[in-house]
Amino acid sequence: MSAERQKAHAAAAALEYVEHGMTLGLGSGSTAEIFLRLLGERVKEGLDVKGVPTSQRTAEVAHEAGVPLIEVDHVDQIAVTVDGADEVDGRFQLIKGGGACLLREKIIANASDLMVVMVDESKLVDTLGRFPLPVEVDRFGFSITARQVYEALKRAGVKSPDVQLRRKGDGLDPLITDGGHYILDCACGAIPDARLADQHLKAIPGLVEHGLFIGLARVVIVGEDMEARVMEL
Repeated sequence: MSAERQKAHAAAAALEYVEHGMTLGLGSGSTAEIFLRLLGERVKEGLDVKGVPTSQRTAEVAHEAGVPLIEVDHVDQIAVTVDGADEVDGRFQLIKGGGACLLREKIIANASDLMVVMVDESKLVDTLGRFPLPVEVDRFGFSITARQVYEALKRAGVKSPDVQLRRKGDGLDPLITDGGHYILDCACGAIPDARLADQHLKAIPGLVEHGLFIGLARVVIVGEDMEARVMEL
């Protein structure tokens, strides 16, 4: 229960960054869903906001919570994106994509004036890479792309990357993202230079996006058992 309590504290603290009239980027994942339900309560009390969801699941939860949504193509400005992360290091570099929403999450985060990240204490790391790095790839020639992802990670200093195609819960069929792509999960153990890995991965044809979020998060809220700790760059 400790992790759930920590997530709830982080989500509640993230509400402090929401103001009347804002357009919000709505992240995906378990902590983001807690935030959405809390946000829905504020909306019922009169808070006027609109949200841009980063996944179909987020859109469904927002609808259930009563949070008004707006199509991304109708948005002029996104004030704040509130999202979770699979890992956060001391430089606010992230690994995201455990929920297979990394492409849309990065598009929205990059378009926002501020990205607020909510995590429980287990997501804090000294070096990224304990959580497998998700890489979203085009389905055409994905096995070729997978080999190039392996080589790129090696050049970036990852000792023994293990690149595997993510599959659905049945373990048989490949998981397909909301955008129609595959996900490669790259077990790295440690990514010694996330910026270098970012550069090498970006150069691969067929790679749509990767789960290293660098230079995007400016606020990290860490949920603890009794409260939340807010860190800002």
